[in-house]
Amino acid sequence: MEVITVTADADVFTCNAYLVLGERTVLVDAGTMTGVEDVVADHTDSLDAVVVTHQHSDHVGELDAVVDRFDPDVYAYADHPLRTHELEDGDTVQMGDESFEVVYTPGHADDHVSLVSGRSLFSGDVVVYNDGAFDDGSFGRTDMPGQSRERLITSLQTLLDRVPETVDSMYAGHGDVFESEVGGDSVRDVVERALERAERREPKYPEE
Repeated sequence: MEVITVTADADVFTCNAYLVLGERTVLVDAGTMTGVEDVVADHTDSLDAVVVTHQHSDHVGELDAVVDRFDPDVYAYADHPLRTHELEDGDTVQMGDESFEVVYTPGHADDHVSLVSGRSLFSGDVVVYNDGAFDDGSFGRTDMPGQSRERLITSLQTLLDRVPETVDSMYAGHGDVFESEVGGDSVRDVVERALERAERREPKYPEE
């Protein structure tokens, strides 16, 4: 399975939007980079689906443009004018050459989902590898209206329960892609470290 960060050259604030190539071509989140649909088109002539991890503006800002260009199915947990398929916890979604389980992971956002296969984790914003606050396992901010540190802690615990030891790649909504190496941290190690930090219940950023 090949995964391309199609927002890698963005000069505006955006999430990481990932194009997953393989048997089923899927875009995970759309980002806010103008022209993201052109970057997708550089790699594929068709797009089967867009899967939305959550509907914060930096994740869905260019969804209209992507849908106008490719007319894909749109999977999301919460209602959206462009949604064609509702996601629920425990659902299965085919992306690339892998089958992913939908894991409901609220806290950073009420509609947040993560996607877990036997080898890969698309974690949205619930857990990231590096984001300026922590550089080896961090978690989505929970200090804004509608967010909850307690719900995020529960979501990280749920994620650990459902991420297999075999997962070796984590594609987060912000920061770098994490790929485990022999003798180094695993994806589960990163999630566990994020959980430990979240459980301190301290402000993530000094200004919080």
